[in-house]
Amino acid sequence: MQMRTAFVIGATGLVGQQVVKELCERVEYASIIVVTRRAFEFNHPKIQVRQIDFDYLEGAHIGLVDDVFCCLGTTMKKAKSKEGFRLVDLDYPLQFASIAKKNNVRQFLVVSAMGADPSSPIFYNRIKGLMEEQLKEIELPRLQIFRPSILLGDRKEFRLGETIGGKIASAIGWAMVGPLKSYRAIRAEQVALAMVEKALAPAKRPVVIHTSADIEKVERPVKEVLKKEMSREDFFKNNQKD
Repeated sequence: MQMRTAFVIGATGLVGQQVVKELCERVEYASIIVVTRRAFEFNHPKIQVRQIDFDYLEGAHIGLVDDVFCCLGTTMKKAKSKEGFRLVDLDYPLQFASIAKKNNVRQFLVVSAMGADPSSPIFYNRIKGLMEEQLKEIELPRLQIFRPSILLGDRKEFRLGETIGGKIASAIGWAMVGPLKSYRAIRAEQVALAMVEKALAPAKRPVVIHTSADIEKVERPVKEVLKKEMSREDFFKNNQKD
C-alpha cells in the first residue's frame, strides 16, 4: 500500500477538526500536516502542526503532499467586513490551491456551500461560487468540491443564524425528500467522512462537485466500521474494574 500525506487547511473549524480526526484513523495516511493561524489542540502521532501567517504563504508551507483538504470558512461577524470575509473564503483557498499545483499535489478537496453561484445576489453564495470557478481555472490535477447544506456539530464559537437554521432543518428533515433532500442539515462528521472517502476513491474526472445529498449517501467502509468497534471493545476491556 502506498502511504499518503494529507495537508489540512482550516483544521480548527467545525469540518476541519473532523477531517483531521478521520484522517488519523485511516491507515492510508502516514502523515497529516495541519497548517493553522492559531494553536491546534488535537494531538496524534501522525500530526505535524505548522502555525503560520496566511498573508505570507510560500511553497515550503505545503511541501510535498498528496491530498490537500481546504476547510476554510468564516462569518461576516468574525471577518468584520466583506473584504475580510472575501480574504478567508476566497483569496486564501486560491492561494493555497496555486501553491498546491506548483508542488504537484495529487488533488485538492474543498468545502464550499449549497447555493454557491458566482452570479448570486447573496454575498455569501457569490463568494463561494467565485471560489469554485476560480479554483477550476487553476487546473489542478484533480479538484473535488463539497457543497454541504446547514452544518450540524459542536462549535467553539456561537453562530446564531446557523444554530437556529440547524434546529429548524433538523426538525423538518423528515419532510425533505426528492428535490428538497439536498436542503437537509448535515453533520460535520459526515462531510469529513465523505471528503476522506472521496479522496481515497479512484479519480474519474478532473473536477467533481458533491452535493449535500451526495455527501449524505457516503458510508464508512465495513473494515473501518469493524476497526472502530474493535477499538471500542478494547477500550472497555482495558477500563473494566476488577
